[in-house]
Amino acid sequence: MSVQQSAGGERFIRRYEYDDSWVIAAELGVDDDDAVDVDVVGTTAIVVVDHGDRVSETEFEFELPGTDATVETNNGVLTITVSK
Repeated sequence: MSVQQSAGGERFIRRYEYDDSWVIAAELGVDDDDAVDVDVVGTTAIVVVDHGDRVSETEFEFELPGTDATVETNNGVLTITVSK
């Protein structure tokens, strides 16, 4: 397993490489009532966070190491698993 890390703004992203997949974990820093929507288009993950009653939305995107991805969010952490 190898690990790569990066931080951008309030986000901290780690990428783990295993024999059969990559796992990307991103701390979103969102509240429980914030809605998180993730779209994967090709090798790009597009993340939109709707902050509920607050006026603003947060949108960011990052490249994935492949196209066969599954997405999960739990307790403000986004996890994307990409098969090799």
